[in-house]
Amino acid sequence: MDKEKKEESSAIHPAVAPLSYLLGTWKGEGEGGYPTINSFRYGEELHFSHPASGKPVIAYSHKTWKLDSGQPMHSESGYWRPKPDGSLEVVIAQSTGLAEVLKGTYSAEDNVIKLHSQVVANASKVREISRVYEMVNGDLHYVVQMATNLTTLQPHLKAVLKKLP
Repeated sequence: MDKEKKEESSAIHPAVAPLSYLLGTWKGEGEGGYPTINSFRYGEELHFSHPASGKPVIAYSHKTWKLDSGQPMHSESGYWRPKPDGSLEVVIAQSTGLAEVLKGTYSAEDNVIKLHSQVVANASKVREISRVYEMVNGDLHYVVQMATNLTTLQPHLKAVLKKLP
């Protein structure tokens, strides 16, 4: 492959450009809780990448671990597909077997992403999930809310993550 074609294939797709600030690895600590479980803290890492295919997609992976022992807790991966109109489609498969299809919006000006589940599959109790990501002073903040068969949509997870060099 000549140099010109190589540079072309590594270019960021125009639909991905407004979310390119996410690309890379983010690491930090979070806290979780829910009316039906005890509160907990965890370490975590998120990774966003733009595959060399040149398609309008961001690959996403997320893993968490216990702060005291480093023991793995949760992982998930999927794809984010931003559209030029500010809408976003996301699919996520969790290590628990649960799968999410979310739709939402992003604001390139405010660096805020709001997602809401369209489908939560293979879940015996979870029926709805929302996720909000926001850049605040260079840190990535997120909040995940969840509804179950027994509860309405309520906060479940939140974290502040720093981008790794």
